[in-house]
Amino acid sequence: MIPIKTESAWRGTADCRACGIRDMVLFADLHEDDFNLIHAPIDDLEYAPGHAVARMGETATSLFTLRAGMVKLVRNTVDGRQRIVRVLRSGDVIGLEALMGPTYDADAIALTSVRVCRLPLQVIQRLNSETPRLHQRLLERWHRSLKEADDWLADLNFGNARQRLAGLILKMRTDQDPGMCTLFSREDMGAMLDLKLETVSRTLNAFVREGLIESMDRIGRAYRIVDAERLTSPKD
Repeated sequence: MIPIKTESAWRGTADCRACGIRDMVLFADLHEDDFNLIHAPIDDLEYAPGHAVARMGETATSLFTLRAGMVKLVRNTVDGRQRIVRVLRSGDVIGLEALMGPTYDADAIALTSVRVCRLPLQVIQRLNSETPRLHQRLLERWHRSLKEADDWLADLNFGNARQRLAGLILKMRTDQDPGMCTLFSREDMGAMLDLKLETVSRTLNAFVREGLIESMDRIGRAYRIVDAERLTSPKD
């Protein structure tokens, strides 16, 4: 079971008004009167690493704003492989496709421990129709998500293996400490970068030997970036 703290569900709209990251999420532009339109509960939930916030193909009933942590969006390719298409961070929105279709387009998997606000779809639909401020914010978020997905795939499929992996490491720097990064499994990184598993492992080990990064855990997911300048322009 996914560890959901239902006892910490937001009560009414008072907590929405006081949310510490309101300026980062969908409700930033709402006025006091707009909150009177919110009647369904908005839940504050927690997910452990590896657990699904939403599943591809499931009926979309909610949107989620990411309050803390990182979430990877994963899609299945026609040949049965999984491909990470984007990483979401604090302030991003999960499940925007629910506004346009009946199901979620990707698996949203917690990469780290995450906290999300679960927004019932009927709340968003009502605010979207009655509050032009939210409608504009939704359009901006939709455009931003499309651009970031395109940029993500374009950036990570440029150059040789060292350049691709170095680019991923720099993209995955944590919000709390830009000197640290949290990576995926070797298999995931290979699928993202279109590299063989052996190439990913060999290149990561080379970065460690050369003093560009330092492993901070036993499973090879957390790294400290020792020399970002050299990592930015790795040798051939």
